[in-house]
Amino acid sequence: MDVQSTKREVLVEEKKGLANTRNLILVGVMMAVGIVLRMFAGVIALGNMHPNFLIATYCLAIFIIKPNLKEAAAIGLISGAISQIGTSMPWLGLGSETLGAIAMCLLIRLALPKYIKPVVCTFFATLISGFAFIGLAALTYAKPMPGAQFVSMAIVTVVTALLNMVIVTVLSIPVNKVMGNKETE
Repeated sequence: MDVQSTKREVLVEEKKGLANTRNLILVGVMMAVGIVLRMFAGVIALGNMHPNFLIATYCLAIFIIKPNLKEAAAIGLISGAISQIGTSMPWLGLGSETLGAIAMCLLIRLALPKYIKPVVCTFFATLISGFAFIGLAALTYAKPMPGAQFVSMAIVTVVTALLNMVIVTVLSIPVNKVMGNKETE
């Protein structure tokens, strides 16, 4: 009896964004890291204000998993909910973090060299989130916002953008390797 063996190939399409369990776990881990960083950010305070390193964690997650806009908005909304922990200005983070996450999602689509992409995208996403927060604060809590308060909040935002840019750039390489991504583009 002659049995012919045929080789069968099964193509499995890897799910992208938050549909991929591995990506979902990464976002969860990044949010947990963001909570821890948020709790210790008070050490680097300018008066009542401190850097928001939660932005770095969602920027890193978005940079690595490349979600669609709805998924990025969900990541931002979750980050905004987490940012409510210990805030003196409730609810503002929901809007500002969502805008920051959407900005990161759009910025990573730019055709930039892979070694510059995390720098540029994280810097501008953090600025967008930070200045959205300042704008929302001016509209809801400080009408009109004193110039000195705006300047100090703007300084914290720019310093946070610089720190987040370094954090994401440095961590994107090992996290990409752990996630099995071949490229950081």
